[in-house]
Amino acid sequence: MAGLVVAFKQYDARKGIFGSDFIGFQNFKYLFATKDALVITRNTLLYNAAFIVLNTVLSIFIAILLSELFSIGARKLYQSVILLPFLISTVIAGYIVYGFLSADSGFINKSVLPLLGIDDISWYNEPKYWPVVITFVYIWKNVGYNCIIYLSAIIGIDRQYYEAAALEGAGKIRQIFSITLPMIKSVTIMLILLAIGRIFYADFGLFYQVPMNSGALFPTTNVIDTYVYRSLIQIGNIGMSSAAGFYQSIVGLVLVSVSNLVIRKVDPESALF
Repeated sequence: MAGLVVAFKQYDARKGIFGSDFIGFQNFKYLFATKDALVITRNTLLYNAAFIVLNTVLSIFIAILLSELFSIGARKLYQSVILLPFLISTVIAGYIVYGFLSADSGFINKSVLPLLGIDDISWYNEPKYWPVVITFVYIWKNVGYNCIIYLSAIIGIDRQYYEAAALEGAGKIRQIFSITLPMIKSVTIMLILLAIGRIFYADFGLFYQVPMNSGALFPTTNVIDTYVYRSLIQIGNIGMSSAAGFYQSIVGLVLVSVSNLVIRKVDPESALF
């Protein structure tokens, strides 16, 4: 709570949090009274929207594939392989991406593009490619984590439902849409709501380390978290960072509450509260 108070203060370490001068909403101005406000808000929202949709669809798809494996050993092996990227540091992931995209020695420029007859691309100076690169890296790192949650939910479904459906002639596709997806609906909605609650937060490491903090890429890689960090490096104002966190939390709370309200109207049993 003390952090929230700092958002409305001209913080002075000598006076302390509660002794610092109250300045109202002055700390919030730098987020909105700048030409970058629209860009960082657009990037943050669009990236997170794409992450939520793609991560949910791919996680459920892979979880269903894994649940169809009869060998428990093979299932655990594939789970481990899929989860491994989630455990890799974003810094390491950034250098892996650099190994592929480096203009001088990257695998794409030196091995793939020559086969296609395409000239080298200066990836770290071309913003238009990075929405795809950032989204791909995010999905690569995170799909395994969500996949395990969905797989646990699918394994918990009573197999008698599938046996009864098979006896009535329902194929795998019909079983997925009539049994699997409805039975994991509550888990799916819960994970989506939690993701919506953080839709104004961005993965700082992903947007800072993976593009190597290249200024040429800011139009498509600058988000609220990286903008605040760079601003603090230059200004060193703690009150401004607290204001950004306060703003992100309030917007997240509002979005979760509205989303939950809509879900409650449609399907009361799937609402979080």
